[in-house]
Amino acid sequence: MVEVEYKNGKIERVLGICTKLLNGYIVNKAAEANEYGVNERSIQRDIDDIRNYLEFEAVNSGCMNNVIYDRVNKGYRLEKIHKRGLTTEEITEICKLLLKSQGKDKEEVSEMIEKLIASCVPRSNKKIMEELIDME
Repeated sequence: MVEVEYKNGKIERVLGICTKLLNGYIVNKAAEANEYGVNERSIQRDIDDIRNYLEFEAVNSGCMNNVIYDRVNKGYRLEKIHKRGLTTEEITEICKLLLKSQGKDKEEVSEMIEKLIASCVPRSNKKIMEELIDME
């Protein structure tokens, strides 16, 4: 086995694990801990960091990827679930249509728009979206 020296510690470890997952490999904590010269708890934290990133990224990309434990293969793998959500532009258009709709009172329309924004718009874009809606 070739001895590899990792200079950037956690960064290289997380990127290495992430690359393996993206390429369809099963990631075994013990093997990764041995390869990187750390304990299994460090690898578990790295996997948790990757999970958190994928969850955050799902809001922006619409792809619901997750790292799951595969009991059969005794390791972690990437589960890819491609779900395409509404884009910010599509949500804006729906909100505009709701605002122009007739037959609904303003309070009811405002409540629907708030729910739409709360459930479909990433936190980072909510303030901008609310400002756009207020301008309409």
